[in-house]
Amino acid sequence: MASVRPILLTGFEPFGGEAVNPSWLIASALDGETIAGRPVVAQRLPTEFRRSLPVLRAALRRHAPSLVVALGQAGGRGELSVERVAINVDDARIPDNAGASPIDVPVVRGGPAAHFSTLPVKAIVAALRARGVPAAVSQSAGTFVCNHVFYGLQQALAGTRVRSGFVHVPSLPEQAVARPGEPSLPLATMIDGVREVLRVAATHRGPDLREGGGAVS
Repeated sequence: MASVRPILLTGFEPFGGEAVNPSWLIASALDGETIAGRPVVAQRLPTEFRRSLPVLRAALRRHAPSLVVALGQAGGRGELSVERVAINVDDARIPDNAGASPIDVPVVRGGPAAHFSTLPVKAIVAALRARGVPAAVSQSAGTFVCNHVFYGLQQALAGTRVRSGFVHVPSLPEQAVARPGEPSLPLATMIDGVREVLRVAATHRGPDLREGGGAVS
């Protein structure tokens, strides 16, 4: 009997002076769980433009996953943001963890301008809201290392049947306390939410839900 191909769940190391990154805390908490009959394997990625994609590609080769979801932290957002599209540009507002600050550089030279998520993004958002987890479709993953990884992931899996995409998570309350007014979510809520992301991504069949998820501005 063929072995079950795992779910690959990635998170990032801390960056920008933070002591923790909730994306990795979530991924490591779900490492080893079985969701929709598939084992979850977690991979920590460096918050570096140069090294993040080689580490990701090595994990793809090693695990040959059936589903890949990459997580990243987006301070200032108050919900799980299921990203719709990755764009082919690096434009760093702050240095990455290696001190690199690429400006207007393509993620993949000669690659398409954008790649769309192959996750059922609206079905995921609907399921999260039904569980009481704040969630929304996001139209931009930014231009920092998160978008870099999202684009590189979709490029690597283009033409395959492996579903993949990116979800941004908010800051933790203990991070936001130093920035009054910044929204946050408890770690337990985000772990439960990402578990639901993986379940829906692994089991949803047919086209995505056809309901409004766009943005006015």
